[in-house]
Amino acid sequence: MDEISVFLVDDHMLVRHGLRAFLDTQKEVTVLGEAENGKQAIDKLKVLAASDQLPDVILMDLVMPELDGVGAITALRATHPDLKIIALSSFSETERVHAALQAGATGYLLKSSDPAEIITAIRSAQRDQVHLDPAVAQVLARSMRTGHGAALSAREREVLALVARGYSNQEIADALFISERTARTHVSHIISKLGLSSRIQAALWAIREGIATIA
Repeated sequence: MDEISVFLVDDHMLVRHGLRAFLDTQKEVTVLGEAENGKQAIDKLKVLAASDQLPDVILMDLVMPELDGVGAITALRATHPDLKIIALSSFSETERVHAALQAGATGYLLKSSDPAEIITAIRSAQRDQVHLDPAVAQVLARSMRTGHGAALSAREREVLALVARGYSNQEIADALFISERTARTHVSHIISKLGLSSRIQAALWAIREGIATIA
């Protein structure tokens, strides 16, 4: 299994130390460093970037002094758009989750998550896949206000199920033996038919309708 480098950002020392202690037990994970707020994280990651040592995944607390997690995610994704950042919070309010995802978070975990959930989210982020805590996914799915839209074809439902599993367009194409362009067109049509605006919303719609689940 490929090695995954991780950077921890949380204003509570005990949380950071607990996460580091757990991640240090995972053979494929290396903790590159940690920060106690968003501003410090940006400064430290700037240094790592200068030596081409940016982490594969960042675990980012949302409620911190000086610069909160949403502000830090926004700033980091502006300068390093390929960074994989998992929001880590004690809260699952819809507004907070939406803010983190809109800022560029590639996942959302609750601090009450068990260790297996954390490592699954980290592995998913490294593979460019979205991972939401199951409780968070349910909250978001219930909060969605969308019309039923036009009926999806059988092929579109297949594509949507793969979108909900975090597949990229190329991975969808490989799984269904179609071209990447065709997969991209299907995804675009699905989002348009359902009156949605993003792949994440499409995935949540699929969960709500029983087409797929997020592991």
